[in-house]
Amino acid sequence: MPQPSAASPPPTAAIAASVNKTVNKASLVDLHSIHPTIRLDLRYATANNFMHRALYKQSRCLLRANAAEQLSQVQQDLEAYGLGLKVYDCYRPLSVQKQMWKLVPDERYVANPATGSRHNRGSAVDVTLVDRAGNELPMPTAFDDFTDRAATNYNGASPQAKQNRQRLKDAMTKRGFSPLQTEWWHFDAASWAQYSVLDVPLEEVL
Repeated sequence: MPQPSAASPPPTAAIAASVNKTVNKASLVDLHSIHPTIRLDLRYATANNFMHRALYKQSRCLLRANAAEQLSQVQQDLEAYGLGLKVYDCYRPLSVQKQMWKLVPDERYVANPATGSRHNRGSAVDVTLVDRAGNELPMPTAFDDFTDRAATNYNGASPQAKQNRQRLKDAMTKRGFSPLQTEWWHFDAASWAQYSVLDVPLEEVL
């Protein structure tokens, strides 16, 4: 969830001025309209998350169109090996980011809403690998594990978990996503910086 910087974020005042509270149909797309076989387990639409309550009223993976297309390509690549993606989170409204930050004000694991996250721009995804039947492959930690074990360079995991983590990273980076060092599941789309922060509830996106 944190997004330390490939490019310097705009100042706080600029972010506040540029937050969009409305969104047109072309701004975000539903991932399942691009690739319906990608499995979803959108944790923040349920109570199965570190906040222990649902933060979204709808279970939808919304992304910028280019990010959705990139993710579709990753899925196609993985399907050739009997594997696939499971998505934990996509676009996240800024108001939800603020709730998360209030509970966990630690930029290693939760992006500071003062600068806006890549999830808030519809340009980041949290994902894992599944087999053909939809079973998750072993990874070093569960999703949203706020410890050093979630880091992409953590060496204490089992050989199988490390292999799966690397396979996920290779599949995502091949199609242009960038990993986040502190969270093995988080990836940013290459074009995230061109988009503004959004604060539109999922149910209001057509």
